Amino acid sequence: MIPGLSQRRRFSDLSEQEVLALAISSEEDDARIYRSYAEQLRADYPDSARVFDAMAEEEDGHRRRLIDTHRARFGEAIPLLRREHVAGYYARRPVWLMRNLGIERIREEAERMEREAHDFYMRAAGRATDAATRKLLGDLAAAEAGHEAAADRLVETQLDTDAVERERRTAHRQFVLTWVQPGLAGLMDGSVSTLAPIFATAFATHDTGTTFLVGLAASVGAGISMGFTEAASDDGAISGRGSPLKRGIASGVMTALGGLGHALPYLIPHFWTATGIAMAVVFCELWAIAWIQKKYMDTPFFRAAFQVVLGGALVFAAGVLIGSG
Repeated sequence: MIPGLSQRRRFSDLSEQEVLALAISSEEDDARIYRSYAEQLRADYPDSARVFDAMAEEEDGHRRRLIDTHRARFGEAIPLLRREHVAGYYARRPVWLMRNLGIERIREEAERMEREAHDFYMRAAGRATDAATRKLLGDLAAAEAGHEAAADRLVETQLDTDAVERERRTAHRQFVLTWVQPGLAGLMDGSVSTLAPIFATAFATHDTGTTFLVGLAASVGAGISMGFTEAASDDGAISGRGSPLKRGIASGVMTALGGLGHALPYLIPHFWTATGIAMAVVFCELWAIAWIQKKYMDTPFFRAAFQVVLGGALVFAAGVLIGSG
């Protein structure tokens, strides 16, 4: 036992029966995790869902063989021993943490699961002094390595070129809906809507310190407002736009950055130097928005540039006129 952690056992203190029981429960948990991934992916990625269904079947097969081994060596009663009962044993991330992650992230997690199990058994086998225990742990390590190879084979056999391309397009569309679209809306709002108050203050006061404070307040306030608005306006259940938290973060952060880009130059004490740099930053922001629209939204570049630059120029002119008046 470990002092202060009486409920947790050292791996080195486990008997061979307990090691086998731990392997059985681990295989059972992993099969359950793979089935959860399959259900999560089934609607949008049916081909990958079938891969995880097959991987769960692989884990079930290993569990049944481990149970047969336990029955032959130790009888029917399998000790109740799980990962959380053993100090230093590899842990699995809760399935709910993976619910809003993309398909590539889920695949990486599955690879990590198999790799962690294999590495742990290899290290445990290297520390074992009992020959039978060393052999058992080595067999378990080989089994986990076999799982990883089996997973690669399943992907090759069940995901053909068309399926991979379909899932790539679906993943790209989800990325655009969850991150790009809200972020682009935020960048446009932050870059354009803050032009008027920042440049109106600049030309009204010719005070770079005051202009920076106004720009900072406008940018941060707009970022908070846009973030909450995006997150609260749509939970993504019907529209399929993804996690409201992610969309809110993308929109809020990009709104704040869009405004701060041309507010930060007013940290420079010289008014015309700061204003010239701020105008150059605005120009870069507007062209960046047009480029993002072209790359991710398939908007013709010159049309996007015309719309964004025209809108930005009008807001900029309004701010200068108001401030100068």
